[in-house]
Amino acid sequence: MKNLFAIFFSILFITNVSAQETLYENQYKVKVGDIAPDFEMSLPSGEKVKLSSLRGKVVMLQFTASWCGVCRKEMPYIESDIWQKHKDNAGFALYGIDREEPAETVLKFAKSTGVTYPIGLDPAADIFGLYADKKAGITRNIIIDRDGRIVMLTRLYKVEEFKEMVSLIDSLLAKK
Repeated sequence: MKNLFAIFFSILFITNVSAQETLYENQYKVKVGDIAPDFEMSLPSGEKVKLSSLRGKVVMLQFTASWCGVCRKEMPYIESDIWQKHKDNAGFALYGIDREEPAETVLKFAKSTGVTYPIGLDPAADIFGLYADKKAGITRNIIIDRDGRIVMLTRLYKVEEFKEMVSLIDSLLAKK
């Protein structure tokens, strides 16, 4: 019986360390349960968006850049599986946040990937730097609940994780 407890606690410890290493590897500065750091960004049109003004909505932030191959792979799925499904829902907001590129590049990028959701500008990666180490990789999604708490963090494009994110957004929006 002692051996079973030792094995159980070893597995529990290894699993916990593995989760912490994954978070560290992903170089996030925030974690699930945190209030999402507030920011204001400009859209290419000049319109300003402040995250705290979206409180009461389910929010998806997608950090991206035109030079990011993984972003280009994921964005059409965000468009079809999330944006097209929920864009008319007043309780939902989705913003891409483009790192360190001018508005003209962002507009060309959106057109070339076929996305219609808004993509904001992060010219000095200051918004990105609120959520992750500025030297970290770009492909990231952050899901924020109606209370402004982070409920999911992703890194890269993994099909199963993406499906989980879609289900989470669907379930958060189903709650009133």
